[in-house]
Amino acid sequence: MTYVSNDPIWWPRMNLVMFFSYWGVAAGVVMVYDWVLTFGQEIELIWRQRWSLMTVLYLIVRTLYWNAVFRSQCSATYGIGIADRCSKMTFYGGNGIAVALAAMLGVIMISRLHAMYQGSRTMLVFLVIIFLAINIACGVITIIVLVDSVGEELILSGTYMCNYEFKLNSEFLFSMVWMLNTVWEVLAFCLAVWIAVKHWCGRRRLGPSTGSTIGDCFRMLIQSHVLYFASFLGVSCLQLAYYSPDISRADSIGAMTLSGALQILSAVQMFVVGPRLILSVREYNAKLVAYTNAEATMDSIVFKEHVHVSTSSTV
Repeated sequence: MTYVSNDPIWWPRMNLVMFFSYWGVAAGVVMVYDWVLTFGQEIELIWRQRWSLMTVLYLIVRTLYWNAVFRSQCSATYGIGIADRCSKMTFYGGNGIAVALAAMLGVIMISRLHAMYQGSRTMLVFLVIIFLAINIACGVITIIVLVDSVGEELILSGTYMCNYEFKLNSEFLFSMVWMLNTVWEVLAFCLAVWIAVKHWCGRRRLGPSTGSTIGDCFRMLIQSHVLYFASFLGVSCLQLAYYSPDISRADSIGAMTLSGALQILSAVQMFVVGPRLILSVREYNAKLVAYTNAEATMDSIVFKEHVHVSTSSTV
């Protein structure tokens, strides 16, 4: 259904929508800036390394990353979007990408926790069961909400906009998705902190010189995990405020600013901090291999210093 109007009464809403679209541009700029900073690492640590599940996940996230950048630029150019983007398939695709991306970040977190718990099969099974239960529930809830949505194309003073109405209580159902994802992230963070504290307490009893390499690895994992959890905490706080009916249904600069800040922080969490979970591990492994090779070279040099080498006048 298409609604066409040139009534000036819509101009304040159009200005708010355009104001919100600028936040999308800001989110795109942040993502491109991060890609420029990590481009060299991506080539060295991803493209030039042996392919694995983490490599595939990283590349998929990067593909969705450029899709998000493109959508943010189109949002600024066409308001909310051109007529073709008001279709339900496009709407389903955008929300499906968010669910799939959250699942992929969960897989990355499972692999990190599995490594921190020294390959424990019990921990792996526990994490996979919780992960599947939460993500299946989130997927089902999202499908239920999207199926009962109705899209409408608005052409207001020559500006194309898309408006979607939900028949069900979408705020409550989407808040359920937020709560389930929060439970998963808090569980993952607590498990990481627990094994790290247990490891460092064990090192203190055995002495600081024991397991220094493993301790450095744990420190790297915890630092990147804390950064990821901090970004998720920021997104969750803004999301909780946005679920308030007084804010989510308000047409004001304050509400649009909150929604725009949520858009930027969500992009940072998913497309900036998320891929860095993989890059941090790859970078640590590369430094460890370089240090090991350098140490082996130094040992060989020291060994050769004690070997008598005969020389002649022709040298």
